[in-house]
Amino acid sequence: MKCAVCKVGETKEGTATIVLNRNGATVVVKSVPARLCANCGEEYVDEAVAMRLLREAEAAAGRGIQVEVREYAGSR
Repeated sequence: MKCAVCKVGETKEGTATIVLNRNGATVVVKSVPARLCANCGEEYVDEAVAMRLLREAEAAAGRGIQVEVREYAGSR
């Protein structure tokens, strides 16, 4: 797919590190499956992955976590 940001690069399968801030919590998730632009580096995650990451960030905030770093563990 053509990158929506730079309009030049093509995206390819890879992994990304995603940082989410939710209600006072910062959650860093490494090795998230994503499509990466070869030109500008923009990262795209699919809807199912994005929803899962948002749920996990909400849960971390609910547990009172301020900063959490984790590896993406695939589908649960």
